[in-house]
Amino acid sequence: MPRKMHLLALTRLQCDGIYATIAQMNNTIVVDTSVLISALIGPRGPNREILRNCLSGLYNPLISNALFQEYEDVSGRENILEKCPLTHDEIRELLNAFYSICQWVPIYYLWRPNLPDEGDNFLIELAVAGNATCIVTNNVKHMKASELTFPDLHILTPEELLRG
Repeated sequence: MPRKMHLLALTRLQCDGIYATIAQMNNTIVVDTSVLISALIGPRGPNREILRNCLSGLYNPLISNALFQEYEDVSGRENILEKCPLTHDEIRELLNAFYSICQWVPIYYLWRPNLPDEGDNFLIELAVAGNATCIVTNNVKHMKASELTFPDLHILTPEELLRG
């Protein structure tokens, strides 16, 4: 079974003598930088659990060039390095492990959902291009204020995603 799929339900339906096995759910997500940085800084909690679940294969995180650059920029900031219990080399190793399980998605079309923070538009574009089910963020309020909505894309906090 592919890593990005997990069993939601296994049901056998009888229809004209044919049995069908149903259900697998896409667990492809976009992990906002706020979640990644909170996972680096905080000793435990839902942000770290999201990262742990990605690394263990429960979630299939997407990444694009823009998100990669934002991860690199923010994780290397002095104020983040001061708060993080990991050394610079350990952060680099963790990020490399995370990148290795991410699905890189090229963005060919810009949707421009017009979020209050223009710098977050690329997250929705990545989620749409990669067919993600949700964006996991600590900044739900701004992400849900999009002028362009996608009904099948959910904006969730780490706590909400973990609760199911």
